[in-house]
Amino acid sequence: MREIFVFGSNLAGRHGKGAALYARQHHGAVYGQGEGLQGDSYAIPTKDMRLQTLPLPAIRAHVAAFVEFAQRNPKVRFRLSAIGCGLAGYLPEDIAPMFREAPANVSLPDEFTIALKEATSHAD
Repeated sequence: MREIFVFGSNLAGRHGKGAALYARQHHGAVYGQGEGLQGDSYAIPTKDMRLQTLPLPAIRAHVAAFVEFAQRNPKVRFRLSAIGCGLAGYLPEDIAPMFREAPANVSLPDEFTIALKEATSHAD
């Protein structure tokens, strides 16, 4: 099964730090491409063209596009990094709920799994 590394990016596609740099060095992320499938990676923007952190509703829209892509590609395994929780500065509790409806072929990072479990236990 093909595995895709999913990372947080900026709309300028400057994959120079963090998971984006890792994706460029090891998974075929394309410098200058800020969103979508590239090599064995998929970029979800968490920062804008000027490298400023995007607001949560904007990130949510990019996540929704990714979730739809993952649903259309059920034979691909997507290994999600903790997007938005490094250089963008959000907490797992901010981002993890955006992936609540992700299909089974998306592997969430531990930080997101824990945040979702905690959110569910607080809702009970």
